[in-house]
Amino acid sequence: MLTRQFTDEQTMFREAYRRFLAEEVVPHMERFREQGIVDREIFKKAGEKGFLVVWPEERFGGMDDYDIRWEQVIIEELAYARCSDWFGSLHSRIVAPYITRFGTEEQIERYMPGVVSGDIILAVAMTEPDAGSNLAGMRTQAVEHDDHWLLTGQKTYISNGINCDLVVVAAKTDPQNNPHAMTLFLVESAWGGFERGRNLKKLGLKAQDTAELFFNDIKVPKANVLGEAHQGFYYLMEGLAEERLLGAMGYLAAAQLSWDLTADFIREREVFGKPLSTMQNSQFKMADLRAELDIAQCFVDQAALAFNAGTLSAEDAAIAKLKTSELQQRVADEGLQLHGGAGFMDEYPISRQSADAKIATIYAGSSEIMKLIIGRHCLSDHYDAFNQRNF
Repeated sequence: MLTRQFTDEQTMFREAYRRFLAEEVVPHMERFREQGIVDREIFKKAGEKGFLVVWPEERFGGMDDYDIRWEQVIIEELAYARCSDWFGSLHSRIVAPYITRFGTEEQIERYMPGVVSGDIILAVAMTEPDAGSNLAGMRTQAVEHDDHWLLTGQKTYISNGINCDLVVVAAKTDPQNNPHAMTLFLVESAWGGFERGRNLKKLGLKAQDTAELFFNDIKVPKANVLGEAHQGFYYLMEGLAEERLLGAMGYLAAAQLSWDLTADFIREREVFGKPLSTMQNSQFKMADLRAELDIAQCFVDQAALAFNAGTLSAEDAAIAKLKTSELQQRVADEGLQLHGGAGFMDEYPISRQSADAKIATIYAGSSEIMKLIIGRHCLSDHYDAFNQRNF
């Protein structure tokens, strides 16, 4: 495989974070999966060691010159340690930037210290029972009053929904005149009218708390409007390319682990007196997956550099998300097949790799939505297939 481009500091950080996971998280993951939620203490332990939110400005303990590869290291190590159902990166790199990017100085000072320390756990609430990728179908509404907004509605499939203390909530604020007029609100879980539903049972990612949230006429102070009123749709769109790139990093790392687990198994498993790894079918399947993994890794790594340079397009982020999420499923499923009956047993990690992979092609934009984004771009009149990409 080609050499990957990480700095010496990032390599040292990877080693330190790997130790942290091995000591503080991995030993508890089976219990977390059984109880359906990660202990809040894990967020605080990560915060204490500087592993939770690594990017904010230096006054909050982060770095002013941010490089997304720091988060890439975290995401890859989480996947490889089989801790991806702890959604620390959702808190750290998907939700928290909404506060620093669109928030007022007062909001930043009020919330970010707790976000960095792990005392305030974050979630973002967009999806509703009748509105997933189609945000225009959202029914949650907020009505403006003199000194507050009155928020009413329901969200579902909200990651960190049970643990969260602060939620970025998207709501319609001018539904009669403009279906895209949405506002983002910073909603505290301790407020009257905030209600958590059940911790939803899932096929995979068992330790991740995923919940329904209800907003029953919550009085949201105007000081908790995030950014400008009615501009929330555009704020959400602005962060999607990064969210999809971060997803691609995790999908691909999980796929790499599935390949390694399978390679180890077929080297040891004997069929007709020979290791399964010596069979032509096994070699052809594993070689094909190995080539796809390495090509995808090159694309994702280059996309990370493009993000750092400010040149990552929505279309290239969609390509990364589409291909890595589908590759994660394929590697896990091929690996399970090569495990034979053992692959269906819960004691073998490949079974969980397969179950966890099923959601990858759905959340953060389904494969079908990614294909629409890519297709509209590459079939437009101005598209130049040879010179289009910026990396």
